[in-house]
Amino acid sequence: MANLSLKHIYKVYPNGAKAVNDFNMQISDKEFIVFVGPSGCGKSTTLRMIAGLEKITAGELKIGDMVVNGMEPKDRDIAMVFQNYALYPHMTIFENLAFGLRMRKIPDIKRDKEGNPILNKKGKEIPIMRRYNKKELTEKVNEAAEILEISDYLKRKPKEMSGGQRQRVALGRAIVRKPKVMLLDEPLSNLDAKLRTQMRSEIVKLHKKLQTTFIYVTHDQVEAMTMGTRIVVMKDGFVKQIDTPKNLYKYPANKFVAGFIGTPQMNFFEGTLKKIGDKVQIKFMYSDAEITVPYSFLMKTLPEYLDGTKEVYIGFRAESISLDEDKVKASEAKFKVRISHSEELGTETLIYGDINMEGDGFAETSTRVIIKSAGFKELQPDTICEAALDLSAIHLFDKETEESIMPRIPKYNTLDCSVKGRTLHLLGTQVTLPEAIACEDGKGEVCIPVSAIRFDGDIKAHVVDNENINGEILVSLDLNGSRIYALAAQPIEMGEVGIGLDFKKIILKNGKTENQPMPDVNGLDGTFVMEKVVETVKKNGKERRERVAHYYLLIQEVKLEAPASVYEMMFAATSGRKVFNSVFKYEWSAYDFKISDTGILAEVLEMLDYGTEKFLRCSVGGTLIYVKTDREYRGKIHLLPDVSKVSVIESERQIRIV
Repeated sequence: MANLSLKHIYKVYPNGAKAVNDFNMQISDKEFIVFVGPSGCGKSTTLRMIAGLEKITAGELKIGDMVVNGMEPKDRDIAMVFQNYALYPHMTIFENLAFGLRMRKIPDIKRDKEGNPILNKKGKEIPIMRRYNKKELTEKVNEAAEILEISDYLKRKPKEMSGGQRQRVALGRAIVRKPKVMLLDEPLSNLDAKLRTQMRSEIVKLHKKLQTTFIYVTHDQVEAMTMGTRIVVMKDGFVKQIDTPKNLYKYPANKFVAGFIGTPQMNFFEGTLKKIGDKVQIKFMYSDAEITVPYSFLMKTLPEYLDGTKEVYIGFRAESISLDEDKVKASEAKFKVRISHSEELGTETLIYGDINMEGDGFAETSTRVIIKSAGFKELQPDTICEAALDLSAIHLFDKETEESIMPRIPKYNTLDCSVKGRTLHLLGTQVTLPEAIACEDGKGEVCIPVSAIRFDGDIKAHVVDNENINGEILVSLDLNGSRIYALAAQPIEMGEVGIGLDFKKIILKNGKTENQPMPDVNGLDGTFVMEKVVETVKKNGKERRERVAHYYLLIQEVKLEAPASVYEMMFAATSGRKVFNSVFKYEWSAYDFKISDTGILAEVLEMLDYGTEKFLRCSVGGTLIYVKTDREYRGKIHLLPDVSKVSVIESERQIRIV
């Protein structure tokens, strides 16, 4: 059994096409992971890279604690089930199941005819690699056949079995080896709907029995939702979201996921949002529909979208819109719908209509609406009725990027403020501004990232809630009657707490001045070089002089020796001598530099005093970088970055290598 680690995995073909782009994921032991997405999204390519059938262009793949990038598929201890079964037609089912075991060697020790260990001259056992014997083969095949309920068919040939039975044999051939990881590439796509449903349950049951890691590829969102403990939604080589089935449905990170997951797909309307006091006015474009909702429902919405000018996508699932008379009467959020037609599905009815009274409800426009109603619902075409909206299930997306603008973890707390002297006034609290933040007096706005609130300050707030979101703790705080959010490593005890601000992360807009946060990373362009140096090396107990290769990051004509962990990944990601002819961007944080007598020449532009921390803003060949410091420097200095902490991006293909 094993966990998997995929860090910055890329697949780039010689023509420059990126099949997989910066795939990052940690898979725990015994998880059932499903890769889902439309054709060409990169899901099968990712699976084949895990299997070793496709070469990884860049990135690091670990199975257990071992990096397997260059390892042969047969040595990775994985098993793969293909879409087309791939059974040998001339062999019986028993022979098909046993074939892989017959080819496989296992570690053992040398024994005599009675089975007793044979010792060498030093009295130690002699390790050997041997094949399975007939008894072991039979036991393993029978065990797999019993699990899959195909024991009665072992003497048959594949042509004598149904599609579902053949798929079980394909699964059996994989599980008979008891691999660390099971990979399944659309194994049910050749089966009819009824058999697919049955086999879905069989595979879930098999996962529970085997207690091993499963990675399953499908284009069917129903398979993904019913089978996976976590789902990876992909599109055009990018990961759009990784989460549990429930969270994908309730909290889609973008419009693609919102529309892809769920049947029928989510209703998307175009509109605008305008905050007026403690209410938000929502206008639906291309129609007269308009609703006013309490701001409390949209507290996590990014504030720049609440001025009534930016167009957004407004999403409601079919079950979040109701025609029930009691719900419509009780609702404060409702609009008129002109009914066009309906689809009766037995347990439910899908009602199609349009919020534009001139729309026909058939064409997929930004005013068409689909409503899911329980049981049978008969409505005459062209009927105009009111529909109630469940505001707790509203979804909002940016019109251009299609990313959610009301994420589960808000990016910023955006607050009205004023500045007088060196004092910042916000939410009835006064905070002294550090010297690094310079702005004029007057009223303005401050954007405080949730990660910029510390739990070690003098500002008094009250913890009202802790929410665990994919391992991150979102803390809801009450500050003088207003709600703000913060991130914490662990839940914070309810009640009063002292908070502080990390000023290097905040944005303060006041009058004509705007203080921007300090960048998280510094990027310097450079190349990669090799030098051979004559050194004394020891071989077979003897010393000799040899030319030994050393590898360096070359930045501003300064050579920084690269550790093996860095240059090995750079060689793996670039073919031949191209690594020596490419330009790279080398990245470090402000904490990864030290000031030295030698190194990269930099000119100090200013010192930034953020109170608890000080930083130097420097220029390196015209590129701005920031360096943590304990004292003031002026003029020219030399910087030595910690090469073991470097992050490397190949500039031409824009792929992260390290």
